[in-house]
Amino acid sequence: MTNTTNAFLERLCQKAINSNLVNNDLYVKYEVKRGLRDLSGRGVLAGLTNIGEVQAYSLEGDKSVPGPGRLIYRGIDIKDMVEGFLGEGRNGFEETCYLLMFGDLPNRHELDAFRNLLISCRTLSDDFIHDSILKLSSRDIMNAMAQSVLALYVMDEQSDDISILNVLRQSIYLIAVFPLLAAYSYRAYAYRYMRKSLVIHSPNPELDTAANFLHMLRRNRKYTPLEEQLLDLVLVLHAEHGGGNNSTFTTHVVTSSGTDTYAVIAAALGSLKGPRHGGANAKVVQMFDDMKKQLTNWEDEGQIADYLRKLLNKEAFDRSGLIYGIGHAVYSVSDPRALILRDQMEKLAGEKGLEEEMRLYLTVERLAPEIISSSKKMYKGVSANVDFYSGFLYRLLGIPMELFTPLFAMSRIVGWCAHRIEELANGGKIIRPAYKSVAKENTYVLMADRPDAP
Repeated sequence: MTNTTNAFLERLCQKAINSNLVNNDLYVKYEVKRGLRDLSGRGVLAGLTNIGEVQAYSLEGDKSVPGPGRLIYRGIDIKDMVEGFLGEGRNGFEETCYLLMFGDLPNRHELDAFRNLLISCRTLSDDFIHDSILKLSSRDIMNAMAQSVLALYVMDEQSDDISILNVLRQSIYLIAVFPLLAAYSYRAYAYRYMRKSLVIHSPNPELDTAANFLHMLRRNRKYTPLEEQLLDLVLVLHAEHGGGNNSTFTTHVVTSSGTDTYAVIAAALGSLKGPRHGGANAKVVQMFDDMKKQLTNWEDEGQIADYLRKLLNKEAFDRSGLIYGIGHAVYSVSDPRALILRDQMEKLAGEKGLEEEMRLYLTVERLAPEIISSSKKMYKGVSANVDFYSGFLYRLLGIPMELFTPLFAMSRIVGWCAHRIEELANGGKIIRPAYKSVAKENTYVLMADRPDAP
């Protein structure tokens, strides 16, 4: 663009900003729940679901009392699920998929049949891999995956059929191929933008989802049992988080319009990509990278506290005023996913020789809530959320940062598909919340009577 064009766009940009600003006082006047949340952080009740539940409070008489967070899949506490499959020495992601999609735990025969169904769906044609993934590689893996999902619409002869049976078929296929889309999109990105050799590994039909992803991603296809176990665990923890999180609510909203499965999942991917949602784990890792450069002693709690205060005062890292990974829209006392990850990660940190860095994470987790509460007016408590530890886990697994959010999507696709089917089974109304116009009265002026621009 020319300098003249750029200057014109800058003027238009300022006009666009000025014409769209809403006086903050009006939100109070009209009792608008910004972000569909009240001051305590609780969400406006917009729907009912059988799939997942997030609990952060308990009732004591008529009062809601903050308590340890709970994440519940189809009525089962996530902690009980994790203790169950880890205690039996097996993976849990495929079992979690079955539970979220169909409402109950599978027996051994049902789980084997479902696992085989997923494996049979792990297919992308060579032409699709070449034309949609390699030829049109993107600088962002989430956008690449959304592009591929929309391209899969073209390949489906029943793409617009929104009967439950057909949507279930499409959902199982998408759950199965998301690890391929993520791994291959990253390989295409590394080849085009990082000048690395192009390596494409076919999926292994003998492996579960977590192991298969590591097999496809790594050049030597090797991984340890502990690495497989921890990746499987984080997939279980990310699979669902109730109907109110941004990407799942997007799934409900777009599904309610009657559109196809591929358009719905592409929209959910766009939501999850945002740094306020699925992109937060990468921000945590980047924040810690900056912190480690600034600290002369990772064991000095005074130095750590000073750095955290600088974050809040917009004097460090990206100057956003945020301590990434601390705080959650719902949880206050604790995020159960963060606690589970933390407890399981310490062994892998020891294997990788990163015990000192693990201790730094533990110290920040302990100090940050105290520093935030002493610096800001708080309507509820804050604690470490799942993003605080998931990014560090991915780094321990040698997974590149470009894949942090796509890994989240690899898991959350299960919740999205379950909620899409729930919306279709119970729907009939398009989701359309109210917005009140606060625009000033205006009149149309004929062109001849309008003042010339300076």
